[in-house]
Amino acid sequence: MSTSMSVSVSAAASSSLPPLLARRRSPPASLVPVRSLRSRPRPRLLSSARTTPVLLPAAAMAAPAPAASSKRDLLIFDAEENLAVALAKYTADISAKFAAERGAVTVVLSGGSLIYALRKLTEAPYLETVDWSKWHVFWVDERVVPKDHEDSNYKLALDGFLSKVPIPAGQVYAINDALSAEGAAEDYETILKQLVKNGVLAMSKTTGFPRFDLQLLGMGPDGHIASLFPGHPLVKENKKWVTHILDSPKPPPQRITFTFPVINSSAYVAMVVTGAGKAGAVQKAISDKKTSDLLPVEMAILDDGEFTWFTDKEAVSMLQN
Repeated sequence: MSTSMSVSVSAAASSSLPPLLARRRSPPASLVPVRSLRSRPRPRLLSSARTTPVLLPAAAMAAPAPAASSKRDLLIFDAEENLAVALAKYTADISAKFAAERGAVTVVLSGGSLIYALRKLTEAPYLETVDWSKWHVFWVDERVVPKDHEDSNYKLALDGFLSKVPIPAGQVYAINDALSAEGAAEDYETILKQLVKNGVLAMSKTTGFPRFDLQLLGMGPDGHIASLFPGHPLVKENKKWVTHILDSPKPPPQRITFTFPVINSSAYVAMVVTGAGKAGAVQKAISDKKTSDLLPVEMAILDDGEFTWFTDKEAVSMLQN
């Protein structure tokens, strides 16, 4: 099976973007329909006076084949500020959806620049309108360091996001930093399994792995996501929910990470990628031309969910060329 990817290019602040969840059911009449093409069309930037993005059907994503119900979107912004505004609305919409449907919202964070991109959620209107009491927060990967260490993803998220929103402390699931990498991974998986039993965390009916409502992820210049690196044996792990790594090619070397079956069982994934330094990996991930040496980001193929790229012009510059 294959799936199409929509491309949306906007130079305007994304408060004007149509709600992403509603867009699946009834695209706004203002969107310009374009007939399907054999090759991926080149996205065009809109003038800053234009406030509605244009959706263009892109070529089907090549190997490995996604599930029939998997969807992909590529959103391109001319400024990081606009990306942050759109990401906040996207996250708030998904939060409202699952808070109403399940009474809980399971959100997975990564490290790096992703936390800064979430800053609009700590401001009006979202600080008041999001039901933060329903949030349960996890990490897609974590460095095995003390929680107050500068390399800690927990500390990064706490300082830049979590300390500014009223999520109950008992619903923020950091690793046990007193354990070894292997012990911390096993402990984190045990916590996830208990939350499944408690009904907080859903399970995928098709994969048998936990189904997080939303994973907010970033990507490294080498195409790695979580702590799953190109050519590393862990990218093939398909039994464990959480595993550990002792030889990360990026310091610090000891980490824990979700495995691909867990990432790919998600309902929604936002992949936030900005900057020219990541343009090569973005090109390889999104280009029609595929090779057998897949980058980890290319292996993020949702079984039954929606995967959205949030990018800027620099990150997709090699696609435009």
